[in-house]
Amino acid sequence: MDLALLHELLIAPLAHPVFIRALVAGMLVGTVCAVVGTYVVLKGLAFIGDAVSHAAFPGVVIAFMLNGSFYVGAGIAAIGTALAIGFVSRRTRIRMDTAVGVLFAGTFALGIFLYSTIQGYVADLFGFLFGDVLAISTADLVGLVVLGGLVLAIVGLLWKELLYATFDPLGAGASGLPVGTLEYLFLALVAMTIVVSLQSVGIILVVAMLVTPAATAQLLVVRFASMMRVAIGVGIGAAVVGLYVSYWANAASGATIVLVDTAAFLAAALLGPRSGLRRRRAREAQAA
Repeated sequence: MDLALLHELLIAPLAHPVFIRALVAGMLVGTVCAVVGTYVVLKGLAFIGDAVSHAAFPGVVIAFMLNGSFYVGAGIAAIGTALAIGFVSRRTRIRMDTAVGVLFAGTFALGIFLYSTIQGYVADLFGFLFGDVLAISTADLVGLVVLGGLVLAIVGLLWKELLYATFDPLGAGASGLPVGTLEYLFLALVAMTIVVSLQSVGIILVVAMLVTPAATAQLLVVRFASMMRVAIGVGIGAAVVGLYVSYWANAASGATIVLVDTAAFLAAALLGPRSGLRRRRAREAQAA
């Protein structure tokens, strides 16, 4: 490849501080989403990411109406809804996906109702719906580092307990682990992860960042630690490649990041050792 073209494609974007901040934020979001998303996928709770992300919307709207911090509003709404899902599911003994469906619809409807009362065009709120990682300021980046670091620190301290409660909740309870508390903590971590991701990909697409890298890793490896490492690699890679594509194509950054994530998943599904063409050919060879 011509060096001038290579410089134009890869180096020139780095001359813009906005792009560098977006890269750092995207890689952080990709890491946090991959770590928490690994537990989400193993628990079979992919829908909860979509639900909690939409539940953050009324918090964002209320913060706008009160001229407060969007992240504080989104965090309160997301964590409150996530804990409410766990409470309703455990106390009423209905399935968690049922509780998710009820509270997801109710909280998002509240956000739409509040949004409809605001007069005029509200660009800031549209940014949280669809995401704009290129609009992240230095102060936003500091907040993301603090919140993302907190999520990763909690998972790092309790990853064995969370893993045990994920794979064998009955056994974990019998061994003395506070399974209920760990479940509430896990739901709060999912909510915090979504808040970290909101400005990067927006409320509508955040579930893809949470689920797709871990789902891709699940098609490639078996062991939990390997799955998390691969998911982190996919999440970071999608953020970097997606941001460059959005820069070259002058397209929405959140959408391009998610499209790269999706392309990685489809490639793993078609070509991966656990589900793709290689496995099918091995089976055919054994049958022959």
